[in-house]
Order: sequence, then structure tokens, then C-alpha cells
Amino acid sequence: MLINIFLILSAYLLGSISAAILVCKVLGLPDPRTGGSGNPGTTNVMRLHGKTAAFLTLTGDVFKGIIPVLLAKVIVGSEFIIALSGLAAFLGHIFPIYFKFKGGKGVATLIGILLATHWLLGLAYIITWILTAVIFRYSSLAALIATLSIPFYTYFLEQNFQYTVSFSMIAVILFWRHKSNIYNLLNSKERKI
Repeated sequence: MLINIFLILSAYLLGSISAAILVCKVLGLPDPRTGGSGNPGTTNVMRLHGKTAAFLTLTGDVFKGIIPVLLAKVIVGSEFIIALSGLAAFLGHIFPIYFKFKGGKGVATLIGILLATHWLLGLAYIITWILTAVIFRYSSLAALIATLSIPFYTYFLEQNFQYTVSFSMIAVILFWRHKSNIYNLLNSKERKI
């Protein structure tokens, strides 16, 4: 019981570490929350500071999703705890305790969670994102469509109730975090890639 609590809590605390803020600080760049969209995530870092900073941010955020899920798999192996650890890491990214509960939108961390849960889920998400981005040229739309597809991919690839419910909850939260992007998409104001 205590190990389960530890895994879920540590997943949240790891998820709360902002790769965007740390990368910019280490590279001597302005805090991404002070420019562009104000979002501490890969897309905003890319627009503000270029590919290197964006790649490092993406890598950090993906690993925030991978590490807690893999730890839960190795230490307890319970699908319920694995699903909760992934959800906790995602919530940490969205509501980071270290940054006054104001975090990113969660796409990269979700990719890490998916890759660690089952590599095919992560691959399906990435392929869906890329195809949507190439066709429509909107990063946010690609994230929304890929995220919407994940509960279905999970159901068909894993046939696992815990994962399907966890990823459905993540999808709802991710859509809520993208509400300004959805508004901009509907009003033709969203910036293209």
C-alpha cells in the first residue's frame, strides 16, 4: 500500500518539474511564461527560442511520462497503479506544485506515458499527430485529434479498462487545457506550424 502511494506521489512530483522553464534557465534564455503564448511547453519554447531549446524541452517532458510509468511497471506491475502513476505525472505537468499549479498543456508528457504503457500506443499517437499536422498545419489540432484517438487505440490495442479510463480522463483534461486553442481554431486565429 505504501509503495503504491509513493509511486503515485513521486509521479506527480516528477511531472511537476517544468522542462521548459529549466531548459530556458540553464541555456540563459528568458522564461517561456513571459513571452509568446506564455505556455511552458515545447511549442512556445520553439517559437521563442528555437529548435535546440524546444528539443530539450520535448525530451524532458516525454521522460516525465516515461519514468513514473516504467517504475510502476517494474516495482508493482499493477495495471491500476500504472494507470494512476501516468495520470499523476500528467496532472503534475498540468498543475505543477513547484510553479503555483500553472503548467503546460501535457502533450509531450502524454506521449511519454503512452510509450511507457505500450510502445504501440505511443507510436499510434505520434503517427496520428504527424499526419494531422502535415495535413492541417496546426500543432494544437494535431494534439487534439491524436488525443481524441487514444482511448480508442487503447481499447483496441490493450483491451484494458484501467488504461482506457485513465487515458479518457487525460483526454478530457487536455482538451480543457487547449480551450483557447480550440477557440482560435474555430475563429481562424490559431497560428500555423
